[in-house]
Amino acid sequence: MSQNTAVPILHIVLPCYNEEEALPHSIDRLLALLKEWIASELVSAKSRIVMVNDGSRDRTWEIIQSLWLSEPLCSGLDLSRNSGQQNAILAGLFSSAPLADCIVTIDADLQDDPGVIADMVRAFRGGAEIVYGVRSKRETDTSFKRGTAHAFYRVMKSLGAETVEDHAEFRLMSRRAVNALAEFKEVNLFLRGLIPMLGFKTEIVYYERTPRLAGESKYPFKKMLALAWNAITGLSIRPIRLITVLGFSISLVSLGVLIYILIRHTAGHTTTGWSSTTISVWFIGGLILLALGIIGEYIGKIYLETKARPRYFVETILPPNASLDERRDWQTRREQIPFPGFKPESK
Repeated sequence: MSQNTAVPILHIVLPCYNEEEALPHSIDRLLALLKEWIASELVSAKSRIVMVNDGSRDRTWEIIQSLWLSEPLCSGLDLSRNSGQQNAILAGLFSSAPLADCIVTIDADLQDDPGVIADMVRAFRGGAEIVYGVRSKRETDTSFKRGTAHAFYRVMKSLGAETVEDHAEFRLMSRRAVNALAEFKEVNLFLRGLIPMLGFKTEIVYYERTPRLAGESKYPFKKMLALAWNAITGLSIRPIRLITVLGFSISLVSLGVLIYILIRHTAGHTTTGWSSTTISVWFIGGLILLALGIIGEYIGKIYLETKARPRYFVETILPPNASLDERRDWQTRREQIPFPGFKPESK
């Protein structure tokens, strides 16, 4: 792709789940930056901040509505239920694609440095279709979190999955890249593994992660573990192949043990004992259950994929280009205004 010299329309997508404490601070900071970029003509005046409410149980959606009514640069989507961060990001990407030239996704807590979005936009204008935000260091993490994170990337690499190390969901994508991403129909999503498959020109922008402004992390260890397992089983079939290799290896060991027992029996040195038998039974039984569990995980994913259920439903849309009168009218009617250019995903 050649350089894009035109001033691009930028949409900044924030997936929000129970972010009533952090969201007002985050939007204040983003608005200040966006207005600065518009004034310097880095991005178009049609650029917007798109907040996606992912079924929050606190006042997050009320705050989003209030921001939309008072600030022309804000817009929002309200999903009908909690669909998960990955689907909330998709909802923001797909709704923004018809209106924006490039779209940045960033967590609502702004631990990822929003200041480097300017560098992402410059890379986009230089021809990059995808720009990854990558952490330059992980000194703010505990040693346990650093160790598990690096172990995860090593495992993903060994399984043949293409990921960008120390990159989460902070990235810029062009409209072309988002439209290509829409061709993936998976229900079990792991965007960090899918987006590198697109193959477009990419750049990397490094930044330092900061502590949360307010609120608590929405990704405790349990959710991180679930995301990692979904990534491994969603991007690679090597675990199933490893079962085959393991089964073959155990068969060879068993054959060797059988030959050894026959030799000892012929020599008259056979001794009876329950320890070796018990250990063998438990060991083989555990491997069988593990193998069945892994195979069952893949069968479960196949089941979900074949049903082809929608990833999410949008209940309410606060369009980015609505006039002040339209916003006031919406406040009175509380009815949905059609999102210009927005089309629901086809099955």
